[in-house]
Amino acid sequence: MAELANIPWNLILPILVLQLILMAVALIDVIRRQKTNGPFIMWIFIILLGSLLGSILYFIFGRRQD
Repeated sequence: MAELANIPWNLILPILVLQLILMAVALIDVIRRQKTNGPFIMWIFIILLGSLLGSILYFIFGRRQD
């Protein structure tokens, strides 16, 4: 427990909040579109398991521009 007190939460917390917001926006977008580059369910797993990187990959490569 002493190790948790040494973690600089004031630096990590904004990154965690940004990650959660980006993940939520990506999931809402992929659910609304349902037409993506590649299988729809694959992007959901990439967003959920890839956390910050998965969400960024979805916005770069996953969105279909029709």
